[in-house]
Order: sequence, then structure tokens, then C-alpha cells
Amino acid sequence: MQNRVNLFPTRADALARLSVQTWDLVVIGGGISGAGVAQQAARRGWSVLLLEQRDFAWGTSSRSSKLVHGGLRYLKEGDLKTTLHSVRERQRLLREAPGLVEPQSFLFADCPGRKPGRWLMQTGLVVYDLMAGQRSHYYADLATAQALAPGLAPPGLRGALVFQDAKTDDARLVWRVLLEARRDGAVLLNYVAVESLTTANGKVTGLVAKDSLTGQTHTVQARAVVNATGAWADRLRAGVGAAPLLRPLRGSHLVLPFWRLPVAQSISFMHPQDGRPVFFYPWEGATLVGTTDLDHRADLDAEASITASEVAYLLDAVNDQFPAAHITSTDISACYAGVRPVIDDGQQDASKATRDHVVRDESGMVTLAGGKLTTFRLMAQDALALAAPHAGKAFERSDAPLFTPAPPLNPRWSPAVRQRLTARYGAYAAEWSTGACDDLHTIPGTQTLWLELAIAARHEAVQHLDDLLLRRTRLGILLPRGGLDHLPRIHQLCAPHLAWDEARWELEVERYRALIAAHYQPPGTAQALGSDHDFAQRNSCSDPNAGTDPGPGATAQHATR
Repeated sequence: MQNRVNLFPTRADALARLSVQTWDLVVIGGGISGAGVAQQAARRGWSVLLLEQRDFAWGTSSRSSKLVHGGLRYLKEGDLKTTLHSVRERQRLLREAPGLVEPQSFLFADCPGRKPGRWLMQTGLVVYDLMAGQRSHYYADLATAQALAPGLAPPGLRGALVFQDAKTDDARLVWRVLLEARRDGAVLLNYVAVESLTTANGKVTGLVAKDSLTGQTHTVQARAVVNATGAWADRLRAGVGAAPLLRPLRGSHLVLPFWRLPVAQSISFMHPQDGRPVFFYPWEGATLVGTTDLDHRADLDAEASITASEVAYLLDAVNDQFPAAHITSTDISACYAGVRPVIDDGQQDASKATRDHVVRDESGMVTLAGGKLTTFRLMAQDALALAAPHAGKAFERSDAPLFTPAPPLNPRWSPAVRQRLTARYGAYAAEWSTGACDDLHTIPGTQTLWLELAIAARHEAVQHLDDLLLRRTRLGILLPRGGLDHLPRIHQLCAPHLAWDEARWELEVERYRALIAAHYQPPGTAQALGSDHDFAQRNSCSDPNAGTDPGPGATAQHATR
């Protein structure tokens, strides 16, 4: 296969191509579903164009629970197929993307009267392990459980079940797949919105798209179109007269400084208020707490935000398991919320709605909706099986590896640095890190290398500051104040690659500051993003005793469904 490391088109060149050829496949949507479809099609030699109305992974695929898991809780609903597919795809990703998809040990406390109970949970774990072809779970007695998770003390704790799943950086997984698609010739464009579909003889033959950055409109011809727009899928489907399919559900999360809740295990349990599954676990140098599951009725084009009742609900969950920690809202570094494109199967309880995906051919446009982060490869192949006749292509399913092998990196670098760069950039890690020296240090309070900022600015289609800090890197949710205190160094590293003058940089900073205040901080704390020195000190990773509140966390009922 031809090495295309230096042959990626510029944005201007890619835009110039939109209207001058007929594409085998146009993929609409730049999350994990669209990325998977583009990668699988490009790998087969199709001419592929992917259009994303905002930024790549802007929607659900950067706001998930960041777990590559087998869906243990779906066993309770009798959804064996989804669990089996998820377990097998999890194992594949662990093998093929080490360092990006990582094993994570889970601990489920055994307490009398708490559902689902030890024996039912253990039965589910036996099935779970059989699907994975391994035995990884065991029962830990009280002393072992407390050694694995110091401070764990839910009412009546008598032991715990321990099992294995996996975690990832969801937005970076999207980018790793997009890099593979781009390597195989796919053209990828963010901030290009599809305004309408074009049809001939009742069949979708293309679309009209608008570049959000310039306002220029383009007419695109396509043999096949895949609608992989996630929670927005029903909008495009309405253009071909299809009835609504989706039930948008909001999942919200808290990010805590790791020193404030230092856990090595993922603590998984059913919330004492409503019996919903909740968890928290170590992620990228912080502790992640999630998730809620609520019908989302707000405008999908606006950033989703956590509510005060969701914050209280998640804090109650943490303090139920670790009552001596006294975690309060003042401990929260960041919040984020995403909208899941769940299929509306008529379930009254949002948590019981199916997480399986559907694929439909509607007037020549193939819609891929629902599903899970873990199963994106299978979802993509299902979509391409329907799209292939429209594209005039033969299609066979394949178990070929997703990722191109990466060349070795500088042996003088530490194993941790080499693994991190390889995990995030794959075949491009060596070239993109050439000449790195001081930038191989981690940013305090995170596992992120300074080098990752420069790589993103140079190679990864950054159009706004939030692209850089919320999705190419995750500093906006890992650091207090969205990482604003590091902007001078970030500017120094990235300015040579972004071609922004000082006026543009200042505009981007103000835009980013407003975004973090409105959507990535607990409700009512936006003023802390100004010059509140106390806030920065309270959340500093260097002082583990600063700003802690000995009082218990607030309580509140879960937001109304």
C-alpha cells in the first residue's frame, strides 16, 4: 500500500475536490460511527468523502463514559447478542490498540439488600468471561476488597466481585480510526454541514454542503451516502420522508482531581436512589464519575450541559461508596454531558432502552444509528453491506486488523512516552514526533505530553481552540479552569502551526473561556473562570489539602425523566 504520510490534502485542496468528482461513498458524520464507515470503505479502495458539521468527535464520541466494555448490564435485559459482540470487539481493540484501549479492573461491592446481589452478578460474570474466552473475575473478601479500594465503605460491605473490562480516550480513538481512513485515501472535512440531499428518480444521489468557516456552498455527487450523524440522524431521514427513529438520551459526568478520589479500580455499583448503574474510575490522571441517563429535549445544536440535580445525583453516588471522602461540588474540576443516539424501542425507563444499532436503506441513503463505541467496526460493516450495491461495489465482511503497524520510536525515550505516542498516532508517531525533546514532558496533573498539542495543531485539522483542548487533547476537562492557566505555553507551542494572528488568538481564547464556563463547569460556578485565584489554588494538584470541604455532599433526586 502506498505510504501517504506526506500526501494529505490541505483543507483548501479538499474543498476544491468536493464538486469535481462523483464519490463512491459520502459519509455524513465525524464521530466513531462515521469514522468506522470511512475507514472500512477506504481500506477496500472506495473513493470516500467524510463531512462533519462541527468538529470530528464533537458530539457523543468525545463525551462518552470512555469505556470499551462488553455491556455486562445488557445481560440483565436478555440482550445476549449485543453483549457477545461487544466482548469480542473489546478483546480485538485491546490487542490492536494497546495503550489507547487499556484493561481496567472493576470492583462491584457486595452489600446485603443491594441489587443485583452477589449470586446474580456472579452468574452474569461467568457468562461474560465465557464470551471473552477467559476467566478474569473473582470474589474478594472484605479485607481484600478494602485493600483494593481503600476507603470503600458502602453500608453493609462484606466483600466485592472483581472483573475486567477496558477504557479508552474516546476522541483519540476516533482520530486513530480517521488517520487510518485518511492514510487509505479518504478525504475528511470538519465544519462542513450538509444542508440538503439531492435525489433523482426517488434515490439519493448527492447533497448540498456548506463550509461553516467560509460560507461557501458545494454540490456533491455520490453513488452512495451513509448517514452516521448520531443523535442528528432523524434530521437527514426526514429529508427522505422517514419517520423518527431515535430517543436522544443525555449522559453527564464529573471529573475530579485524582488526589481527591484516588482509585485504582473502577468502582461499579447501582445507585441507591434508583438502581441505575454508576461507576467511577481513574482516567488520564483524573477520576471520572458517571453517568446519568435522561431524555434530552434541548436543542441538539447547542452544547449539552450537566444540570444541578445531575451533579447532586453523581456526588451522592460517590459518597455512598466512599462516605469518608466527603466529596462536594467544590472538588469538581470539570463536568461534561453528551447525547446518546439510542433507538426508541418504547421502553419507559431510559436505562433499559436497547443499545444495539440499526441500519436502514432509505431511498438510497443508508442510516446507521444507535450502537456502542465498542462495536463501531461491526456497525460500519453492516452499513457498507447495504451501501455497496448503490456504490456499484462488491462487499465482503473482513476481520483484517483495523490499524497499520507503527514503526519503532526513538529507543532513548521512555517506554511510557513511546507507548503513548504510538497509541495516539499509530503509523505517524515516528514522523510527527521527530525532533521532540523538552516537549516529551507531561503537563502537570495529566498524562498528556506537551508534544501532543503541537502535533494536533500541525496535523489534525484544528479550526478552533476547543478542537485542540477538548478533543485532540483532553486538557479542557482534565485541568481546573479548562486549562486556561496553561494558555501562554500552549500559544507558544501551537502558534507556528495554526496561522492565527494575535487578534484571532484572543478571539479564540474568549470563545473557549465562554464555552468552558457555560458547559464544562458545575452550574453556578462560571465566575471561577475569570481571575479567581482561590479557585485555581483549591483545585491545584500540588496541594492535596487545599480547599477540601469536610461537609457531606449535597443530596438531590435524580433529574425527572
